[in-house]
Amino acid sequence: MKILVYGAGVLGSYLAHVLVQGGNDVTVLARGSRAEELSEHGLVIRHYFQRKTTVDKVKIIQALPADDSYDLIFVVMKYNNFPSVLPILAKNKSSHIVFVGNNPTASTTEQELLENSLPDKKAAFGFQLSGGRREKGRMISVRGGGQMVLGSLNGPFPFKDLIDKAFADAKYKIDYHEDIDAWLKSHIVFILVLSSVSYVQDNQFKQIAKDKKLLLQMIAAVDEGFKVMEAIGYTITPASQVDYFRRKRQLVYFFLKIYHRLPVAKMIDSSFVEIALLHKAFDVWKQQAHIATPNWNELEEAFLAKMEGKANERR
Repeated sequence: MKILVYGAGVLGSYLAHVLVQGGNDVTVLARGSRAEELSEHGLVIRHYFQRKTTVDKVKIIQALPADDSYDLIFVVMKYNNFPSVLPILAKNKSSHIVFVGNNPTASTTEQELLENSLPDKKAAFGFQLSGGRREKGRMISVRGGGQMVLGSLNGPFPFKDLIDKAFADAKYKIDYHEDIDAWLKSHIVFILVLSSVSYVQDNQFKQIAKDKKLLLQMIAAVDEGFKVMEAIGYTITPASQVDYFRRKRQLVYFFLKIYHRLPVAKMIDSSFVEIALLHKAFDVWKQQAHIATPNWNELEEAFLAKMEGKANERR
């Protein structure tokens, strides 16, 4: 199959690798130094758990012409970058688009894409369950078995046959979710708390692991986030996580303590700007919920203060 991976960061690079290994004709859209790096050295990935390095040759483009056609386009980027690519995708004649990444406003993304596109354009949303970091021109990849949660906002998945074909020969699991919007919304609750604390603490993960008060505050903040979602009628999925954060807090506490001591904690790919915009989206829900969120608010305020301090340092 002819597939475009739009975005060559950590997650886009790993997805491109999987699709190449699955026998697909893969093109990667990258820009600047990353495009030069891929053209010169290929797609280099160091697989952290497997302790091996792979190099894949992929086609590189730096722009998407309107008349280029692909069976599938995977848009793999941070939440703050989605709006800038929607007009480009709308003009392109490819019909099947999958947005991969954090997205608490998936319905808005889909609406803005479709209202400016040809009638046969179809969109889906997913989240790749892996992480990593860039290091000296290569991708250091951490993967949880190679998996993507994938779904449609409106009824049955519209191009499941194409997805199944693309991954048929790949060592990668596709988990179709019947309510991907709820899954994405639920996911950002934990991501916001985890990422906010990491940034405020300058990624000193071992120090976070030792701070019992902070870990308990993180658990309380996640619970408050779930209460916000419940108050405005959003479904939390998987539902089991609510039980853990409310009734099995000691177990969650030990999980967070261990997690922050492991190297994997360093491989969550996010940015100040993305987390700030996710907070902004969540603030809308908080205003609608009208419930107290003291722990959440304290962590958010600390994150925003840290972000402002970093911005001032760069001036």
